[in-house]
Amino acid sequence: MTGIHPLVAPWGRFGLRTFYIDAPEPAIVDTGVTESIGGMRAGLEAIGRRIEDVRWILLTHGHIDHIGGAHALWELTGRRAQVVIHQGDVPMLRSREAHVEEWRSGRGKWLSDPDGEATEEALLRDAISGEMEPTLALDGGEVLDLGGGVRVAVHSIPGHTIGAVAYVVEETGDVFVGDAVQAYGAASGFPGYEDPNRYRASLEFLRDDVRPQRLYLGHPYRRADGTPFPEVLDASDAFEAIQGSIDNEARIRAAVLSQLEVGLHATASPYSPFQSVAEQLGYAGDPTLEPAPFFTTMNAYLTQFGTERGATS
Repeated sequence: MTGIHPLVAPWGRFGLRTFYIDAPEPAIVDTGVTESIGGMRAGLEAIGRRIEDVRWILLTHGHIDHIGGAHALWELTGRRAQVVIHQGDVPMLRSREAHVEEWRSGRGKWLSDPDGEATEEALLRDAISGEMEPTLALDGGEVLDLGGGVRVAVHSIPGHTIGAVAYVVEETGDVFVGDAVQAYGAASGFPGYEDPNRYRASLEFLRDDVRPQRLYLGHPYRRADGTPFPEVLDASDAFEAIQGSIDNEARIRAAVLSQLEVGLHATASPYSPFQSVAEQLGYAGDPTLEPAPFFTTMNAYLTQFGTERGATS
């Protein structure tokens, strides 16, 4: 049976999760940020493995907390590891500017901080260890051979980002999804996604077709009662996390669409112009903190449904 080992990938106060697949050609799923590499090296040494021997760097999507350490890790392997990401998120591996543009066209539109863009640029300089091209850009549908009969199937599961993927170890049903399953959010208490309809469809695909035996999430996402899921979710936990994500998306969708029916109105609230949405959902988190995906998700619903419902941004 293929060994899967969670690794510590610290980034300040954030809880990032990366995973090591112990195969003849070892793989690391997601890399954390620049400063995460030291913790990953220590974690591998603790199980008698070397970071230099990693041969696959499997990226679930292009956000900085999942790809930021990729260049540094690739260098440590003597550039022998294959760096793999879906083609939809290649620009985020290739360029820090793609992350700034994502911020500018998403949550940055709703924040009033005049220094916000400069702060984002400084964050990216520190968190991303280097810009690079992938060695393999995915479409979804591929099967990666890690040797010794360990085969990893790739499924496209867009929604959190356009290029989000699930990596499935065919032998065991272990499934890595990064941030494509967020249940009731992580530390911020709110899930983030760029396309609500695709996020929902991908969750239904995971629940009905993939059916994980074990599920690995990118952060300590929480159950409906606020307690975090474990690092390794068994089949029962996996179903709860996926179904909880679907249920929470439906709850958020209903609140946003009811607001869009009557239009958006600026207020003094930090959630403006989505104050009533936050009130309906009982959300009291700080939407200005990084990461705080409240405005990312609001912007996604407005982009998808705003025009047809007559709302304006």
